Amino acid sequence: MTRVLFVCLGNICRSPLAEAAFRHAAEEAGLTVEIDSAGTGHWHVGKPPDPRSQEIAAQHGVDIAGQRARQVAREDFHAFTHIFAMDHDNLADLQLLAPHDATAELALLLDMIPGREGEAVADPYYGGPEGFAKAWADAREAAGHIAGRLARL
Repeated sequence: MTRVLFVCLGNICRSPLAEAAFRHAAEEAGLTVEIDSAGTGHWHVGKPPDPRSQEIAAQHGVDIAGQRARQVAREDFHAFTHIFAMDHDNLADLQLLAPHDATAELALLLDMIPGREGEAVADPYYGGPEGFAKAWADAREAAGHIAGRLARL
């Protein structure tokens, strides 16, 4: 089974949005996949997504209030088939954490969008609502490309 994990720093802003956007895209595409999100840091473990993430998701008809932050575990590199990092720092942290026999495919989320390879989803945490709207838009666009890619497999 395909299992997809989205990773940002604290798992309260970008990765919950990416998880939600991909859940929606996978459902629309009729895919059977397991989906989760996590953070490379431990600061927010057990907490719900940032209220601004919840608000932007709700504006698009998606409820993420029930999600809870967790930290990436070494086991994730075997449990998931794909792990998408939101930025270069998260990707570097994941590469350091990955066991030598990891089986998950690691990539930046925006690598999935033709023409945006190598770009990061900007961290909206210290900004206003416009940053969360941009993070949602990036996540939604990437989610559509991931779903399309998986549907062709």
